[in-house]
Amino acid sequence: MTRIISMGEAMVELSASDQPDLWRLGVAGDTLNTAWYLRRLMPRDWQIDYLTRIGSGEFSQKLVDFLTAEGIGTDHVARDPEREIGLYAISLKDGERSFSYWRDSSAARRLADDPGALTRALQGARMAYLSGITLAILPAEGRQTLMQALIQARKAGTTVVFDPNLRPRLWADAATMRATIQQAASHADLILPSFDDEATHFGDADPQATIARYLAVGSGHVVVKNGGGPMAFDGTQGQGRLPDLRPEAAIDTTAAGDSFNAGYLAAWLQGAGCHAAIMAGHDLSRKVIRHRGALVPQAVV
Repeated sequence: MTRIISMGEAMVELSASDQPDLWRLGVAGDTLNTAWYLRRLMPRDWQIDYLTRIGSGEFSQKLVDFLTAEGIGTDHVARDPEREIGLYAISLKDGERSFSYWRDSSAARRLADDPGALTRALQGARMAYLSGITLAILPAEGRQTLMQALIQARKAGTTVVFDPNLRPRLWADAATMRATIQQAASHADLILPSFDDEATHFGDADPQATIARYLAVGSGHVVVKNGGGPMAFDGTQGQGRLPDLRPEAAIDTTAAGDSFNAGYLAAWLQGAGCHAAIMAGHDLSRKVIRHRGALVPQAVV
C-alpha cells in the first residue's frame, strides 16, 4: 500500500506580505499543510489524498484547484450544498503567530457525516493522518463516527498517525478536549504531540511524562516535539532522547509542527529510524519558519 490520506479542515488563508496592509490569499490548514509537504517529500508512486468537506462556491473550488495543481488527490473532498469553506488570518509579532478565524459554519464540520464515505476513503490506505483540530471541529457524533472508521481501518492494516494539536478555543470545554484527545490517542499507532501544549493542558512536567501518559492509554509510539529543546521518543519504534537541536530565528512559525510531522513521516516511511526521522523533521521545520506563510516551496526544493 502506497497511499496516505490526510483528514481535516482546509481553509482560505490570509497572511501578511512584506508590504504594510497588503495580504496574500492562499489555502492551508494543519493537516493540509502536512499533506502538502508529504507530497513533495515522498516518491511520485505514493498517492497523497486529502479528505475534507467544502462548499460549492468560488473559494471552495479554489481549494480543489489548488490540490489538483499540487498533486494531492481530491476523490475524498465532499461538497456541502449549505456551507462553505472556512477562513483564517495570520497575525505576526516577533515571529510568533496568532490567528483570527471565521469557521463556525465551515462545511468541514460535516466531514464525518457519511460513515460509508469514510470507509471508502480509508480502504487500502497505508497511513491515515489526523489532528486534534480534525476532531475539535466535529460534533460529538461525528468524532465517534470518525474514530470508529479509523479503528476498522487500523484492523485492516492502516497505520493511524495523530497529532493532538491542542487548540482549546475550538472545544466546548477543556475536559472534553482532554478526554477526546486521550481517546483518539488510544487508537493511534504514532502520536506527535508538542510538549508546550501538553504541559499547558495536561500538566506534564517533561516530555517523558507526555510519553508515559500516551503509552498508558494504548498509543503505539510517541515522539514529543519540543520547540528545539531536547526531544524524547518511546514505543514500538524504540526508545531514545535527542539533545537540544540546532535553533533557528523564526520569521513565521506557522506550520512549524505540521512540516516537522511531514519530514518525520516521509523519512520513517522510507526506512529511517527514529533519530534520523526526527532530524529530517527538524531540518524541514527550520527551513519553513524562515519564511512567511504555511506552505513554503523554498523549504523543499
